[in-house]
Amino acid sequence: MRAVRWHGKKDVRVDNVPDPEIVNPRDAIIKVASTAICGSDLHLYDGMIPSMQAGDILGHEFMGEVVALGRGVTNLKIGDRVVVPFTIACGQCFFCEKTLTSLCDNSNPADNQDLAEASMGHSPSGLFGYSHMLGGYAGGQAEYVRVPFADTGCFKVPAHLTDDQVLFLSDILPTGWMGAENADIESGDTVAVWGAGPVGQFAIRSAFLLGAERVMAIDHRPGRRALAAEAGAGTIDFENVDVMAALAETTGGRGPDRCIDAVGMEAHGLAIDNIVDRGKQAVGLGTDRPHVLRQAIVACRKGGTISMPGVYGGLVDKLPMGAFVNKGLTLKTGQTHVHRYMAPLLARIENGEIKPDVIISHRLSLRDAPGAYDNFLNNQDEFTKVVLQP
Repeated sequence: MRAVRWHGKKDVRVDNVPDPEIVNPRDAIIKVASTAICGSDLHLYDGMIPSMQAGDILGHEFMGEVVALGRGVTNLKIGDRVVVPFTIACGQCFFCEKTLTSLCDNSNPADNQDLAEASMGHSPSGLFGYSHMLGGYAGGQAEYVRVPFADTGCFKVPAHLTDDQVLFLSDILPTGWMGAENADIESGDTVAVWGAGPVGQFAIRSAFLLGAERVMAIDHRPGRRALAAEAGAGTIDFENVDVMAALAETTGGRGPDRCIDAVGMEAHGLAIDNIVDRGKQAVGLGTDRPHVLRQAIVACRKGGTISMPGVYGGLVDKLPMGAFVNKGLTLKTGQTHVHRYMAPLLARIENGEIKPDVIISHRLSLRDAPGAYDNFLNNQDEFTKVVLQP
């Protein structure tokens, strides 16, 4: 089969590789119908995530048809159309029973858990196509993919909805929703969202559905700001506007009630702290660029909440902890517990409250993946979301 493989920093290729096989009784093999490049895939493309190995198959947003089943999977049948969460969950451990599926104890193999524990203290769940620290699983940017714990992970979707409508249940729609949910939005709140990429777009739309009166989207890409404005958000171009002053003016000096960091570890901009972060990265003295998190802490109103769906991979410094503590802020984070949100979000798609396909800018063939990665990184005003079809 053909698959998109990582061969090093900014080196992605479409290669021929062996087809996946059933390994464990709870496995399924999925023939991929649609897959996508996620913003967090760009962290891999940029070489920011440790423990990647040359030849790793990328991709964690995918859906398709069940073509083979292990003997332990009894709730699926050959031919079922399914979407697969990017977080892999056993469904039976302490964390899965609490619906904290991105923290599953059993989906990251023991030899890889050592790497995760050294970095994070405890291992989260395994992820598709996202480093050996997080399981070393082959991803879904391929013609076929093996899905472990398929009886828990394969979510059946109805035939009357298109692939474009349901594909993003695999990651970015639940991620944007959980980002807004973690912000503890109350009716009438003003919410500031840093980053109007795909996750930010869904966080904006989710914030309104959860009761926000006003949402401000902060991004330097005109196309992304336009898409946010279509959802009803006000916009701030951080390259030409003082973000702190604009948010203060918008809120009468009080600051946003809720702040959402939908950017993560590779914040852009020419603020002095970001320039220092880039320099430290260049010489191996730093990992992440947390400019947005710093700004959100300072901007947020006293007693407010900061939600952080943006991905961070290592250590950050120069955080304004004095502001964080003395303003009485709350910070909520985490990889998305996708399994928890798939059914309720599917219902919102079916009743027309959420239209996920509005963010798609390009539908390309799998063979176009190398160019699509480059464009998604460097031409983000035009390439808002890329869907690949094998």
